[in-house]
Amino acid sequence: MEIVIAVPVADPSQVSETRRIAATLAKERGFSSEELGRVSIVASELATNLIKHGGGGELLLGEFDDASGTGIECISVDKGRGIRDIEASLKDGFSTAGSAGQGLGAIRRQSHAFDIYSQIGTGTAVLARMKTGKLGSPSDTRSAWGAVSVPKIGETACGDGWHVVAFGRGETVMVVDGLGHGSLAAEAALAATRIFEKYSALPLPEIIERTHQGLRPTRGAAVAVARIDRVARIVEFVGVGNIAGSIISSTSVKKMVSHNGTAGHIARKIQAFSYPYEGSGLLVMHSDGIGTAWTMDRYPGLISRHPSLISAVLYRDYNRGRDDATVVTVNGSIA
Repeated sequence: MEIVIAVPVADPSQVSETRRIAATLAKERGFSSEELGRVSIVASELATNLIKHGGGGELLLGEFDDASGTGIECISVDKGRGIRDIEASLKDGFSTAGSAGQGLGAIRRQSHAFDIYSQIGTGTAVLARMKTGKLGSPSDTRSAWGAVSVPKIGETACGDGWHVVAFGRGETVMVVDGLGHGSLAAEAALAATRIFEKYSALPLPEIIERTHQGLRPTRGAAVAVARIDRVARIVEFVGVGNIAGSIISSTSVKKMVSHNGTAGHIARKIQAFSYPYEGSGLLVMHSDGIGTAWTMDRYPGLISRHPSLISAVLYRDYNRGRDDATVVTVNGSIA
């Protein structure tokens, strides 16, 4: 359950703040002085690019912990003019702003994982992941899952939560939205994720039932759990409240069914649904801080990008701005 710090970047004076936050996160993760330098370079270049090329935007700073390892994740998102030739923009010396043209190239060189998605007239999202240890080829776009979870503007505690547990055939995923926002909502979300960590191997209705009982001392939450089976190519889903879940393939989009209620207070019907999928089988779950009108048709090629990058693009374009916002994406095609 990693919470992301969303730093607005619209002015050169904010570049140093993003660099400081990123370096602090890395230091807490045990990065060496040399590694902290890499993180600072990446954060500075991403923030600078937001100003020069994106007309301002947000830098999403957080941690990651998955099968690819653990470390710091930085994602820049903007709604600027977009990049016409991504391959050319990654070469040193290329610039459309009269600068030295080393921004994206420097970011890629200093990262263990790098990915980018851009559309003309819509904007750009750039992902950089950094770990401790030696740099390898920064081409890892094969992580099984990624997420963005951001508190409501003005809050430091996030009332949303999420967690992923891998098992032999796939992953089990929880997304929870504590009622309201702020510290009491965060307490409910944290309680739900702790219950999930303990009982994630149980059948999904039992996980939800235990969560419902365990949240009675709290203000309650909307909660959903999904289990993606990569061998059988099936997603099982159980939800109480307004956590949205969708399965996206190259040929279809399936919206999954969640029953009304609030875990911890009223959960009259706890029912599992199974959904077969083909191809990539992208699973997207999000809290109601994200609008539901999105469609992958708007984003040609996005389905094949890094799951964290997909989550960030949906956050950028559909964040309602008045609540905590969480998007979790799982790629069902990765063995």
